[in-house]
Amino acid sequence: MITCFLKYEIDPAKLADFEIYAKAWIHNINRMGGTHHGYWLPSEGPNDLAWCGFSFSSLAAYEEYRTAMATDPACIATYAHSERTGCIRRYDRYFTRPVLKGESPADLGLM
Repeated sequence: MITCFLKYEIDPAKLADFEIYAKAWIHNINRMGGTHHGYWLPSEGPNDLAWCGFSFSSLAAYEEYRTAMATDPACIATYAHSERTGCIRRYDRYFTRPVLKGESPADLGLM
């Protein structure tokens, strides 16, 4: 599994526009074979940062999604919305490997 984690710098005055973008990407990723883990929008603290994460079964599956999204009408419309509204100032994309199962400290040899 590979997880893509994104950190966005958004325009706080356009938070409603960014939320529309976020909801569309949750739908798009899930529709195209990934698992979207949601978006985290500003509440308290900095008002211009947001995050999201989504996973694909492998890097190859992610690359297939990236190829398909370039011609997908819903993905194109979602990108166009962000461009038209200017709700995103910039973003950083990170690829991570999740650790989803915990073990006791004793089982891990810590005790």
